[in-house]
Amino acid sequence: MNIPKPQEVYRHFKGNMYRVLAVAKHSETGEKLVVYQSLNDENDAYARPLEMFMSPVDKEKYPDAKQEMRFELTSEADQDDADLDAFMACETYGEKLTALVNMRNRLTPEKLTLLACTCDIVLPQGDTITKYEGLKSSLALRSKYEGTRLRN
Repeated sequence: MNIPKPQEVYRHFKGNMYRVLAVAKHSETGEKLVVYQSLNDENDAYARPLEMFMSPVDKEKYPDAKQEMRFELTSEADQDDADLDAFMACETYGEKLTALVNMRNRLTPEKLTLLACTCDIVLPQGDTITKYEGLKSSLALRSKYEGTRLRN
């Protein structure tokens, strides 16, 4: 059995995407647990026994499931799509800022440009860090004034 690695993204057979945070050991039983986080709401973290995480879908209970396994590792392109989907699903600039910070380790200049375009933000010239800081600063500023705009 393959053991999930931190930062890998898996698709649940019901369609949601999750990032593995760690494979932990239960303190009482020694059982291995996969600790993972929703890409839709990064405040939601879960733990599931490794055996269950890597198990096949119960086809009697879920006959219409398209996946064979409960969780399937996604490709890098799917991970990029999941990041973009999570960013686009945010309803406020504050949520977009949080999503940006959460995906910092996976950002490329191309992905930063795409995220900025979705918000009509022009990035500064420079390396990835400069572009990231520019987008982060713009989202923070918009978030600050978003609350004021909504109250009027």
